[in-house]
Order: sequence, then structure tokens, then C-alpha cells
Amino acid sequence: MGLLQHLEELRNRILWSLVALIVVFLPCWYFIEPICDFLEAPIKPFLTDGRELAVTSVTEAFLVKFKVAALVSLFLAAPWVLYQLWRFVAPGLYRREKMYAIPFIGAGTLFFLAGGAFAYYVAFPMAVEFLLGMGERYMLLITARSYLGFLMTMMLGLGLMFELPIFIFLLCAIGVTTPRFLMRHFRWAVVLIFTAAAIITPTPDMVNLMIFALPTLALYLLGVGAAALFARRRARAVPADEPA
Repeated sequence: MGLLQHLEELRNRILWSLVALIVVFLPCWYFIEPICDFLEAPIKPFLTDGRELAVTSVTEAFLVKFKVAALVSLFLAAPWVLYQLWRFVAPGLYRREKMYAIPFIGAGTLFFLAGGAFAYYVAFPMAVEFLLGMGERYMLLITARSYLGFLMTMMLGLGLMFELPIFIFLLCAIGVTTPRFLMRHFRWAVVLIFTAAAIITPTPDMVNLMIFALPTLALYLLGVGAAALFARRRARAVPADEPA
């Protein structure tokens, strides 16, 4: 395939992913109220005296719910999106390697959901408790846009960061890099991971930074290990196999 054919194939995969997101978005919009109740649960203990999240404009409630439905759609459609990514990469693999489609999609979906769950159940509650503890002397007025935007940024950011092993595996599978190169430049990976964690981390303290960075470092090493195992098996299988 030439460059234009690759770009056309990439466009088709993106379009199919968007179609899936639109299809999944409709039921998410129908159940948007229970979804918002679930996402607002971590802040409820801090909203005393019957207070609720506030909105400051006529359109804010609609826009916030739309973004929430879109985020949930992305998590639900993750298997199909990963399948489209696999279809884009598969032509560069050997026949035997194409059998890894199901493990790739399953692992990618699991990592993405695990990142969102880690953000919701671990990182976000700790960040909220720390931040609200710093403002005890002030009147609490939290808008739906700021709260849900904050939560969605953390869930999406950690979900993508937890995809790091899959990203490394793909880069090594298509020959862009090698496990040996990644380990040789591990110190730069540490710098980049801590920089990304500092951007996503809502607080400046070292504890929350470590909560974000250390799991990502472990995922980086996991991805390099999986890529090295894959490269070793490919080296053994190439003489008896032909390119697809």
C-alpha cells in the first residue's frame, strides 16, 4: 500500500469508530441522569445542607450532560475502536500474528477501563479531599461544569495513560521501535511520564504525583516486556511463515 492508500485506510477506520461512538451515544444520552448521579457520588459527602452542583448559564447543564454522554460512549465503544486500530495495523503483520487480535482488543479494553476506574475510585477521591480541605474557610460553590470536567479529564487522561503497554506493543509490532531501544532510553521515558503525570495531576503535592506516575512506569515496563516477548516469538516464526 502506498501513502495515499494508508491515509485512506486510516480515514475509513476513523469514520467507523465515529459511527460506533454515535450509536453508543444514544443510549448513554437516554440514561444520562443515572450516569450523572454515579459520577457525582464522590462529591456528595461534601455537599451538605441539601446543596447541589451549580450551573451558571442556561446552556451549561446541556453541554455538561452532552460531554458526559460522549465520555461514557468512548469507554463503552473502546472494543470497537481498538478493533479498528487493529484492522489498520494488521496488514503489516504475519498470518500467525493476526491471531493476536482478540488478546489485543481484550487487553486494550481492560487497560482503558482500568485507567478510568483507577481515576474514579482512587485518584479522584484523594484529589477532591485534598483540594476541598484547602478551602475549608471559604464558602463552597462548585459548578457542574468544573466538577464533571475535572473528573472527566482525570478519567480520560488515566484511561489513555493505561493504554501505554498497548501503544508500545503496536510500535514494536510494526517496526517503529524496539524493546532494546525503549529500555536504553528508559530515563527519558521516566521524564516524559512524570511530565504527563504533573499535567494531569490536579494537585502540586508529591503524593498525588506518585499515584499517577508510578502505575504508568509499571505499565511502561509491562509494555516493553510484552513487546520483547512478541519480538522473540516473531524471530522464531519468521523462517516458517510468510508475510500476509
